[in-house]
Amino acid sequence: MTKYGSFPGARPRRLRTMPAMRRMVAEYRLHPADLILPAFVREGVGEPVPIGAMPGVVQHTRDTLRKAAVEAVEAGVAGIMLFGVPLDEKKDAAGTAGTDPDGILQQAIRDVRAEVGNDLVIMSDLCLDEYTDHGHCGVLDSEGRVDNDATLERYAEMAQVQADAGVHVVGPSGMMDGQVGVIRDALDQTGHEDVSILAYTAKYSSAFYGPFREAVGSSLKGDRKTYQQDPANLRESLRELALDLDEGADMVMVKPALPYLDVLAKIADAVDVPVAAYQISGEYAMIEAAAEKGWIDRDKAIMETLTGIKRAGANMILTYWATEVARAL
Repeated sequence: MTKYGSFPGARPRRLRTMPAMRRMVAEYRLHPADLILPAFVREGVGEPVPIGAMPGVVQHTRDTLRKAAVEAVEAGVAGIMLFGVPLDEKKDAAGTAGTDPDGILQQAIRDVRAEVGNDLVIMSDLCLDEYTDHGHCGVLDSEGRVDNDATLERYAEMAQVQADAGVHVVGPSGMMDGQVGVIRDALDQTGHEDVSILAYTAKYSSAFYGPFREAVGSSLKGDRKTYQQDPANLRESLRELALDLDEGADMVMVKPALPYLDVLAKIADAVDVPVAAYQISGEYAMIEAAAEKGWIDRDKAIMETLTGIKRAGANMILTYWATEVARAL
């Protein structure tokens, strides 16, 4: 055959000839320590409650949450992100169940800490949306708008009670301006200097959150477009990133993951702190639904999406498949 350029001398397919070869030259590898398990704990239930839009995921009881935490440790998962689901009658305009030292999330933090100690990084969602009767991530002003600065005062209280309960990392997810700085000050002033902040730096207003609303029993009416980011914007994420780092974020996150891999890559290239991505409920539900129909290979699709998220720059991935994948790895 006539030589054309570097062919036939250059044959990249030589490095794809067999599984052992492909494994040896793989540029990115998933590891159980890359994974964080999001978990929901519901107040007042005697057994786990299946989440219809997320097959295989449940709202845990306090007992089954402890079991899930032990299973995560045994599989090698790095962390667990806890979300509380209070009784409907405990929701109010200020989300006071979220700052109650005996609220469901604080109980869950104490339960998991007592069960696994420091063998699992215990993280908590720091937001009011699960606890407000209007379903927004903050308190509302007289005109029904989310009041940024009044909400920050509530976040400071949440940070303190979650830290008192024993959390290792707080995850402020409300996208309020100044939230990281206020939370850092609140933690430091109450003797919790060692509690880390995983900033939800780029959290977009996404259609893929749908199943999550069922998972946390959301009371939301309307949308969160006035505080979550517009999907059309990229540079805005870099501005949010600079602000979060300046305010003291220890780690940063992009959420959702798959529709925003370009944002993830940009942020990962720009920082020297760990970067997380959240493979959210809608991403999970799409794969499970398509697999149930027989349209895709479930296990391969899970691994492919997680590898893509890591390749884009994530050091940590929040995924509802964390324990299952860690066992497979």
